[in-house]
Amino acid sequence: MVISVPADAATIFPPYTFEQVGRALQDQLYDRLADIGDDLNTIGDKGFTPHLADKWDWSRDSLSVAFHINPRARWHDGQPVRANDVRFSYGIFTDPKVGANVSSEISTVDSVSVHDSLTAVVWFKQRRPEAFYDFVYQIYILPEHLLKDIPPDQLRTSDITRKGIGSGRFRLARWDAGRRLEIVADTGNYFGRAKLDRVVWSIVPDASAALAQLLGGQADYLEIVPADQVHLVDSSKADRTLSYGNVQYAFLGFNLVDPKNSARPHPIFGDRQVRRALSMALDRKAMLQNVFGSLGRLSHGPFPRSISFADTTLPLLPYDVNAAKALLDSAGWREPSAGAVRQKNGVPLRFSLTLPVSSRPRVAYSVLIQEQLRHVGAEVDLDQLQMNVVGKKMLDRSFDAMLIGESTDPSPSGYKQQWGSSGVPPAGQNYTGYSNPTYDALLDSAVATFDISKQRALMRRAFQLQIDDAPGIWLYDPTTIAGLQKRIHPTVLRADSWSAHLADWTIPPNERIDRDRVGLGTRTP
Repeated sequence: MVISVPADAATIFPPYTFEQVGRALQDQLYDRLADIGDDLNTIGDKGFTPHLADKWDWSRDSLSVAFHINPRARWHDGQPVRANDVRFSYGIFTDPKVGANVSSEISTVDSVSVHDSLTAVVWFKQRRPEAFYDFVYQIYILPEHLLKDIPPDQLRTSDITRKGIGSGRFRLARWDAGRRLEIVADTGNYFGRAKLDRVVWSIVPDASAALAQLLGGQADYLEIVPADQVHLVDSSKADRTLSYGNVQYAFLGFNLVDPKNSARPHPIFGDRQVRRALSMALDRKAMLQNVFGSLGRLSHGPFPRSISFADTTLPLLPYDVNAAKALLDSAGWREPSAGAVRQKNGVPLRFSLTLPVSSRPRVAYSVLIQEQLRHVGAEVDLDQLQMNVVGKKMLDRSFDAMLIGESTDPSPSGYKQQWGSSGVPPAGQNYTGYSNPTYDALLDSAVATFDISKQRALMRRAFQLQIDDAPGIWLYDPTTIAGLQKRIHPTVLRADSWSAHLADWTIPPNERIDRDRVGLGTRTP
């Protein structure tokens, strides 16, 4: 099976993965102790199913869980998976020198001890409704015997972390940087052999070329078919579309920190009033209609409407150009002459807007945003880049503003990672640098409560605060419509990861084509 994607994986090593391709690969190569259910429940262990651990036992006070490792589990190099690997993995994910991007979400875990070679005990600092989820969802189990001698601060660049040696149902066969990633079924896997022999991620940066590959039969799966191209897939004899849920939302993110000096606020976006003004200068409904037509879904805030604690009744900043101009005036950004670019202390109101050129919606939005902000005296330079370059700029925060498509976790704890003060890189994915102690406190309370209605109320207050502070402009909820060859028979496409069950996808023998019969080899399809 060949999957067409716009960019290579930045990394496949779980402590560092942050983009879609890397996450999809890590799900195939590495295992969690237990898998979250398709309904994405995060409370207690309801719905979670055994994986690397074939069972678990709670302590009577619910402050620890003993995970029993499947005795048949093996790493891809043949070594057995043991309880000490669980303890080692926890150490890796929490070591500040490693800089894992989920460290803020597992701060509630106290420690991991080894009871015997197949029993690891996870200890929590306190009883929390999502304690089980925090550990098993965020931490992939890593091979201690391969990684223990690598200094923690060198893991990010170590060659061994590019080999993808895990315990998953696929093993890494080939990685040609910038061209393709290839995995093959781990035939003796303890969890059962993957039903597909091989899966290839083919890197195709141009969106039109990627669609052409699907329609031409060179690719079998395209994660997202542009809205205005869906009819081409539906009219194809060999292909079909498949709509599925997601936990994504798209927004314009402001970098609140000066890219040239992280100790200083951004010279433009460090001012909350300016961010609010620019947000009010954009006609979000008109842009949505322009880009998506009837298929668009307007964003209701810094969240996808699909998560359980979303609140679609929150008031957003209104579209009001005159009010936006007045705000900019009061913030000191004034027009030297009618229609000119505003200035403050001789500095023009000019900034770059970074986006991946492979995303047709974001390219279209960037042009509209540039034009609409021009009407309030802001000059926007479009910075259209390949996805891997955009990812690097996110990580080192060398951007002014960026069009971001974010996938969030199904828990409020994901917001600590993406918007909380503790999630500012390198420890998390808070790329805008948003920081508000009241917001942090609301997230902490939402994560701690056992009362679902109270959690929703706390998240409503947190979201409203975030909307009012305007670290971003909330644009749209992506509509995820995949295109795939009809001979591909998928299972459930889980909202947090369409590839979560990829190992159970099938191609019936009587529908296979030549490249499906290559087997476990590494020949080019």
